[in-house]
Amino acid sequence: MKPSRPLFLIGLVVVVALVTWAVLRSAYLSLPPLPWTAVPTLLLLALAEGFTGLNVLRRLRRKPEERYRPAPGRKPPPKPLEPMAVARLAALGKASAHSAAVIAGVFAGFAVSLTGSLDKATPRHDFFVSGGTFLAAAVLVGAAVFLEYACRIPKGPDEDQHGPGASRA
Repeated sequence: MKPSRPLFLIGLVVVVALVTWAVLRSAYLSLPPLPWTAVPTLLLLALAEGFTGLNVLRRLRRKPEERYRPAPGRKPPPKPLEPMAVARLAALGKASAHSAAVIAGVFAGFAVSLTGSLDKATPRHDFFVSGGTFLAAAVLVGAAVFLEYACRIPKGPDEDQHGPGASRA
């Protein structure tokens, strides 16, 4: 599995926003007002993924001498993570980044399509809700990309000496 590419995520947001904008040009009047509940939900997911990313990063990047015996006066380090758990967390980060990019695109399309009618109460409410949801989805994309980054296995001291095309034989 390769890490998510930022340009792909940005392209996903732009394409979904354009499609949403095109659909809403004719279908907005038949939709109910947007609920604000997506904002705290996405922010809580981002908080959970960011916290998990910090925990994984701390556990994977600790020094080799700290893995087996703690420094005097310190509590013992946490148990190492299972490789399959790290792989699952990396897959969660990738899926969350792509899903949040799609959500960000949908609500960016909403916000752009509503900019012309901010003088009315319902479109103005929907504009602010869609803008807040877009920002919350962008925060979730950042947390998910960080979780993916945290799941990368650090290079060992012997791997630093070899170049990208060097043989290890």
